[in-house]
Amino acid sequence: MKIALVGASGNAGSRLLRELSVRGHAVTAIARHPVRIADLAGVTAREADLEETDDFVSALSGHDAVISALPFSTTDGDALIGAVRSSGVKRYLVVGGAGSLQVAPGEKVIDQPGFPDAYRPEASAGSDFLDTLRGADDLEWTFLSPSAEFVPGERTGTFRLGTDTLLSNEDGSKISFEDFAIAMVDELETPKHVRSRFTVGY
Repeated sequence: MKIALVGASGNAGSRLLRELSVRGHAVTAIARHPVRIADLAGVTAREADLEETDDFVSALSGHDAVISALPFSTTDGDALIGAVRSSGVKRYLVVGGAGSLQVAPGEKVIDQPGFPDAYRPEASAGSDFLDTLRGADDLEWTFLSPSAEFVPGERTGTFRLGTDTLLSNEDGSKISFEDFAIAMVDELETPKHVRSRFTVGY
């Protein structure tokens, strides 16, 4: 498939880029600084900025799917979703956050005692972004939330999937960027969570 990947040089984005390349997809890696994009098979780096709307929409157009891996707290979510709409691409996958997951019915991670203040702006913005997506019936969107610890690690291919509840085990709640990328590209290739959120963890 032809994939537009926004935020391709970040922690999650760079692992998604590698996973997409390994699986033989043609990827347009969109970034403000394309020199940071890894030189991989099937990858074309393109400079584009969400603030330059027409150019950004043009960069997305003509692809089978858009994947965004941008931080929520520093991204204009309405502008990003609007750009995907304007591009004509219907399939839209989002690297989400864990803050909006539930630990019990109606109880979000972000609302638990001891939730780090440093992470609150990003978690809150991610929750708002998900709420906006849930009203986007014109897009075939998917929001993939990582576990609480989203960190560099190994590509094991062994993990669990859930829906709206934080996954955890005896070692806590964790997923590597590498295994997250597997789950995301699996969803791209074989959609099972269209217009819904799901989560991945060990």
